[in-house]
Formats: sequence, C-alpha cells, structure tokens
Amino acid sequence: MLDLIASGAFSHGDTEVFRPLVDNLRYDDPFLVLADYASYVECQGRVSATWRDPAAWARMSILNTARSGKFSSDRAIEEYCDDIWNVLPVTVARPTS
Repeated sequence: MLDLIASGAFSHGDTEVFRPLVDNLRYDDPFLVLADYASYVECQGRVSATWRDPAAWARMSILNTARSGKFSSDRAIEEYCDDIWNVLPVTVARPTS
C-alpha cells in the first residue's frame, strides 16, 4: 500500500505530495502505525461484518454506550479536581426570574 501511495496513484501522479507521510511511516513511524496495521485490518474486517448485521450492530452499539459511563468527562474533571488541582467544587447560585 505504501508503494501505491508513493507512486502518485492518489495524487494525480505527483510522487512528492505524500513523500513526507510515506517516509515517516517507512523510516520513523513514532506511533507504530505499521506495527499494528495487520491487526487493524483484521479487526476492521470484523467491524465490517458486524455492520452488515443490523441486529448485532445495534446490540453492540447499545451495550457500548451503556457501558461508557465510567469514561465520562464529568468523572475525569472530578478526578482532576481531586487528584491534580486540589480544588473543591463551587456552588453557583441560579438567578431567579
């Protein structure tokens, strides 16, 4: 795939436009994109198969959403306040109209 990108196939024959990207992946790859690429492709195949099964997709989506509460921003901010910033919550009075 990198050879195809480098060939200019996605840039109207311009072999230079994606050179920094391709060189980064080939010679540096600080985020290990290529190290995980095979497992990513395999997992994407499973995702695609599940997407084609609406009942399975809906079930997994609902369960994923239902189980995500622990990862809410409210919880994260509360932990920052307690563990990092050492600040207490402030009560803000609502204006009466």
